[in-house]
Amino acid sequence: MSESDALKTELVNFSELTGEAGRARRAELARHVATLFALTSDRCSDEQVDIYDSVLVRLVDMVELEVRRYVAEQMAGLRRGPEETIRKLAEDEIEVAAPILKRSTVLRDADLVRIATDMGDAHRFAIAHRDILSEDLTNVLVRRGDLRVKRRLAANDGARLSEASMSVLVSDAAADATLQMSLADRVDLAENHIRALVVIASEEVRRKLKERGRTSEAARLGEAKEVAARRMTNRYWLSRYDFETARSRVLLLAKRGMVSETTLRRFASEDRFPEAVAAFAWLVRCGIEEASHWMVREDPEPFLIIAKASGISAITVGGLLSVGPWRHRLTPEGRTAAMRKFERMSAADAKRKMAHWKDVTLN
Repeated sequence: MSESDALKTELVNFSELTGEAGRARRAELARHVATLFALTSDRCSDEQVDIYDSVLVRLVDMVELEVRRYVAEQMAGLRRGPEETIRKLAEDEIEVAAPILKRSTVLRDADLVRIATDMGDAHRFAIAHRDILSEDLTNVLVRRGDLRVKRRLAANDGARLSEASMSVLVSDAAADATLQMSLADRVDLAENHIRALVVIASEEVRRKLKERGRTSEAARLGEAKEVAARRMTNRYWLSRYDFETARSRVLLLAKRGMVSETTLRRFASEDRFPEAVAAFAWLVRCGIEEASHWMVREDPEPFLIIAKASGISAITVGGLLSVGPWRHRLTPEGRTAAMRKFERMSAADAKRKMAHWKDVTLN
């Protein structure tokens, strides 16, 4: 007999736990072993973890649901754990499995994919609560999960969603307002998904207006849909950046006389978009919120006008058109067209357009 087998035999005498007479003893022992391991797991050697695993995996087969649930709660939050026992508990009834599926970092991604594939929606719903979910796992959850699972995934910022899975969720959102709201709050939506959500939401509003007999308002809704889509997309891109911290950094540099077009160009070359926005706002004497909205639009014309009127050079403008949201939102052709428009524009024309904006705003 090996040393580890001897230790296992000394730790628990399973022959004394059989039958109805051993029922209370089995429950007590399972609780004690689980509690002891939870208290000492960080100090256990790999061999000791294996010993606990061999004991617990047999004990959980011998005890009632309430005891198994207790063992699962003890195991769920551990960084190291008895892997075979944890896998067994994860495939148990949902009352037992839920804490393991939601929290255990001992479970491997392959374990979770298998459970999500083989078990039911209650198990999938528990998995959807995990802090981090891989694309492979979310693909299974979206493909096999019910609406409750999909809602939970959409609301989980730690869930990485593939293009295909996101498209499924956006499509399903057409019939579910809760799913619409959860998706709208995500920070990883592609522009096509944002626009699809705007269309879905506007169609829902149109339907309700028609039901109330407000057909003229329903007809005008289509005219505002594209504007709403643009605004929502802009807000989505800007929400990714910390402009307040960037503003503080640039103001500190400005107090030292260190904010110039060279500084702005350096921020652009380093793709430090929030700092570039703050530096641009400082140089052209406008608010950072205004500048950020100019520098996120699909149509960069307002930015080009301000830059030309403020004497910003073409090389700096070209750099700024390739950072932050514009790195994704402007095509190469769009950048070329924007630069051509900037170079053709005179400073006098740009200042006249700015004066017109102020007149419109004041009136």
